[in-house]
Amino acid sequence: MVTGPAARVAGPADWPEIIALRTRVFVEEQGVPAEIEQDDRDATAVHVHARDEAGRVVATGRLLLPADGSTTASLGRMAADPGVRGRGFGAAVLAELHEQARLRGVAAIELHAQLPARGFYERAGYTAVGEEYLEAGIAHVTMRRELT
Repeated sequence: MVTGPAARVAGPADWPEIIALRTRVFVEEQGVPAEIEQDDRDATAVHVHARDEAGRVVATGRLLLPADGSTTASLGRMAADPGVRGRGFGAAVLAELHEQARLRGVAAIELHAQLPARGFYERAGYTAVGEEYLEAGIAHVTMRRELT
């Protein structure tokens, strides 16, 4: 049986590689200001990552659980190394984030998708809600998916 990339919940030892990947993708590649790439929500988020065949972290994302008693969580900081895009690493991270959300009683997820990633999220069952807007100087659209 052929299996694709796998993702798992990150531990403290994974954090330096996750931050390095996010810095490469968001700050260096996309020009997001370094001072807003990391925030205080990183400390309480559920972080997921995928490693390539050489053991390097090549995709990551985080799940922000609702603090207000609602059952809608936020997903963000989805990043994939340019060398692995289109190879299933991001999809594996997204699937594991969905599983972690379900395990924690989350019924729906919302995210701010960069416009070039909209199709990726649509293939994963997300629907755009609202109009396009700029966030960190990059065009985004809010998307939502109900979990089953």
